[in-house]
Parts: sequence; C-alpha cells; structure tokens
Amino acid sequence: MDLVELVRQAGVVGAGGAGFPTHVKLNAEAEYLIINAAECEPLLQTDQFLMRERAMELVAGILLAKAQVKAQKAVIAVKGKYIREVRCLEDAISQLDADIAIHDLQNFYPAGDEQMTVFEVTGRSVPPGGIPLNVGCVVSNVMTMINVFEASQNIPVIEKYVSILGEVREPRVIKVPVGTSFDTCLEAAGGTTISDFCIIRGGPMMGGMIDQSQQPGMSITKTDGALIVIPSDHYLVTRAKETEIQMLNRARACIQCGFCTEQCPRYLIGHPLHPHKMMKAVKYAEDFNESHHEALLCCGCGVCEMYSCPMGISPRQVNFYIAGKLREKGIRYQHDDSEVIARDGREFRKVPPARLISRLDLNKYDHQPLKEFREVSSDRVCISMWQHIGAGSQPVVKVGDVISKGQLIGEIPEGKLGAMIHASISGRVTEVSDNQVVIARSQGS
Repeated sequence: MDLVELVRQAGVVGAGGAGFPTHVKLNAEAEYLIINAAECEPLLQTDQFLMRERAMELVAGILLAKAQVKAQKAVIAVKGKYIREVRCLEDAISQLDADIAIHDLQNFYPAGDEQMTVFEVTGRSVPPGGIPLNVGCVVSNVMTMINVFEASQNIPVIEKYVSILGEVREPRVIKVPVGTSFDTCLEAAGGTTISDFCIIRGGPMMGGMIDQSQQPGMSITKTDGALIVIPSDHYLVTRAKETEIQMLNRARACIQCGFCTEQCPRYLIGHPLHPHKMMKAVKYAEDFNESHHEALLCCGCGVCEMYSCPMGISPRQVNFYIAGKLREKGIRYQHDDSEVIARDGREFRKVPPARLISRLDLNKYDHQPLKEFREVSSDRVCISMWQHIGAGSQPVVKVGDVISKGQLIGEIPEGKLGAMIHASISGRVTEVSDNQVVIARSQGS
C-alpha cells in the first residue's frame, strides 16, 4: 500500500485548523514541501511542544511526504525565537541524515498563514484565489507530518495534542482521545480560575468563541489545537457576540482611512484585496456582484479589525458578509493570470505579536508557564463526522456495536472529498447520527 493510501486509510487531515484531507494534498508533485511550524496565532504552544518532544517523528514524516510529492526541497518554516525547538529539529535532522532545511521566520502575525509562509520561504506569491501548488509548493502542519509518519505505521488519527491556556489553574499541553469533552480537558488543567467564562477554540484571532451554554456539547476534533479560557466580559467575547445587523450598522462609521488595506497580509503579497473598499461597498451598494469579488480573497486573519482599524469596526466581517452574498449567487473569484508582485513596504507593515497581544488585552496569558505534560483518558467520546473540509463521513457502525480503539467508524462518501474517522477508545456505541458517533468505554477496557 503506497503512502497516499495509508494516509487516506488513517484519516489524516490538516491538523493546524483547516482540516484539508492530507491524502489529497500528497497526491501531487511540487518543488517545495514546506512545513508550517510558526504557531501562527498568539498564545498557542502546542506546535512548540511537538517540535521539542516529537522531533524525530516529525522529521521522519517530512521525509516520507517529500519523497511522495517528489519535492526538490523540504523546508521547516519556524520562528527564529524558538531556540530550543530549532535545536531539537536540528538534532533530529542530523540523526536521520535528512535533507531538510530550516527557514528562520521573523516573529510577526500571521507568519503561519499558508500563503505568508510560501512567500517567506520562496519569495513567490500564490495567485489570488489560488493554492500553494500553483507556485510549486505543498504546505503542511507540524502535527500533520507526525500523523503522516504514524499512518505509515498503520496508526490512525485518534488522539490530539491540545494546549489548555488562560484562566485555568494548571496551564498545560495534554494528549486526549479525539472526541474528549471540553469539560474533561479543562479538568486536566486543574479547572478554571473563574466561574463566568468563555472558551476560545483555537487562537484569539481566528478561533471560535464558545460560551458556557454551548460547552457541554463540545468535544475535541482532529483540528483542535488549543482551548483558551477568558472572562465572559472580555473584549474578544463582546466582539464575537456582535450581531450581523450591529456589524453592518457600525460599518457606516468607516472613515476610509485605508489602514485596514495597508496592513492586510494578502494585499501586501500582491492580492487585489482592499478591505476599505469593501467597507464602502457595504455602506452604499444595493447589491453585490462580480465587481465585489475581491472580498472572496479574505483569509480571515483579523489584522484589519483587531489591529489596524482606528474605529474598532469590522472589515473582516464585512468581507465575510459580502463573500457570503456572492457565493449564494455562485460567484467565484477568477484570477486574470497576471503576475502577482508583492507590494513595496511589506517588511515594514508586519504586525508584531507583542503589540497585537496588548491590543487584544491578553498580556496576562502571554508566555504562560506550562505544567507538566499529561495524557488524559476518557470514558466517553463524542466523535464528530465533520472534522475536515469536504463532506461529512458516513457512520459504518450502529448502536450496540462493541468496537476496538482504532476501528473504522466513519467512511468517506463515494466520490466526495473527505476523511476516514476511527474510534478513539474501545467500548460500546451508544449513539449514531449523521453528525456524530458516541462511544462509552466498556468495563475493564
């Protein structure tokens, strides 16, 4: 069985948050294989932990993927400030005699954005609406490469490393079975230090906001990398709860200063994305059409609204709103094949993470010292059938089935983009729906 099929059978997807099925990404040829090790979002520490503790498996996975895509160059793009992590990577590369380079990234946000990483490593701009493969690159995440190595050993993706941070008594990285409840994860970090809180699922710039009423039904998926607990009256929570009507009404306060555009990462690598123009469009346009298609280029990094805008309004959400209206009409971005050239001054407009963290009022949680790593077991898991880009997986088990850890429980629908799903614990199936499979651990298993 070749690597692509092993990766497909193991259910490997992009572990950095996107969840794109990795067997599809590896079924290509590219000049560069680039490993995104930048830990893009502020506060997060999971990839740093993995680079320290699982560097050998990471490098082994990179070598397998490099051979598969016939890459001439394999590059780990990592922030130079991660001195310990770089040393561990260098040791692993030396021990495996691997032809892998380490690219020293500057410390800026969003250094880990896929298209930013491509530009930093190669100097090439991915065309608007395109993918890294258009410029000869395949980009993957640290944990994804570890999962590729494990897939080569017939080990499916059934566990996840997650940073538990913020208002918890014992911030730490934990390893849990996929489908473990958020409650169990918080308990593994000593519980919360406050009673009224929300959870950021992912990073503070692009992660989802989970309030306490939603928390009981939430569980870890293959793409989760962090849970950050913050007070329910925090600035980020208030912004996240803004309604669409409120967002659109506040957009009318835009003064057209252009700061959102001048610091937009996609604009700076040469894309024709102008958030301030979209703010004007939502203010005056009666309808949206192909002339507004640049809104479809927004990557959602949040620099425009969380850092650049002096009015505290929401260019990102306006882009999303317009993009949604365009997709309803079947409008897609069409690049004219012209050369994409990065704009002058890009190097001087990069966002310093320390200043960003300060603006987000998250200084209290920056560089939190972590307690010892912990592996966490779970007696009950709720495993989502929608853990990836594409179609949801189709359950292949029924209520009452006794299954083993690692057993297939969800298949890719015929002819669809998707990923296999496996049982993360041994036990009995207690619930099956189109959305999830619930497994309870059997006595003594």
